Amino acid sequence: MNSTPMRLAATTAVLLLGLAGCASKPLSKAGPEDSASSLKPASKRNPAPGFTLKDVDGKPVTLADFKGKVVLLNFWATWCGPCKIEIPWFKDFQKTYKDQGFTVIGVALDDEGWEVVKPYITDKQVNYPVVIGTPEVEQLYGSVEALPTTFIIDRDGKIASVHVGLVGKKDYENEIQQLLQ
Repeated sequence: MNSTPMRLAATTAVLLLGLAGCASKPLSKAGPEDSASSLKPASKRNPAPGFTLKDVDGKPVTLADFKGKVVLLNFWATWCGPCKIEIPWFKDFQKTYKDQGFTVIGVALDDEGWEVVKPYITDKQVNYPVVIGTPEVEQLYGSVEALPTTFIIDRDGKIASVHVGLVGKKDYENEIQQLLQ
């Protein structure tokens, strides 16, 4: 019996499953003038659900404390390949835009909690608040089922866009810049 078709089918299945969790839209190579914004019109934005979760030092991080700022709320995990690609971008955004009323908040969804998240964010020198998510917060944000899932929240505390999967750095940056204007 020839096992080559079985191996090919198994390999294809693994590749497809891997890709399904990686991106819902391709990385953008378009410049700012070519990139269509995926920001919802202000009149169609819903309030971002409130939450309070603890950071690495045990201090509470409350979403309402960031009202008046543009917030990139990123649900991620240390084992998530696309998340590992985005984190350096988010560090750059935090550094570049923090003085303009912007912040990133990372919501880690690792089952092991701080045991794996703390060493990871220390090693990667993450420069923005990171909290450990809960099933309740995941439900508030529509049952986060794929990682990464990122919400861009405007200065009024309303969800301006949602991205599931890996999105291009320029797409995020264009949205952040529009909301900061």
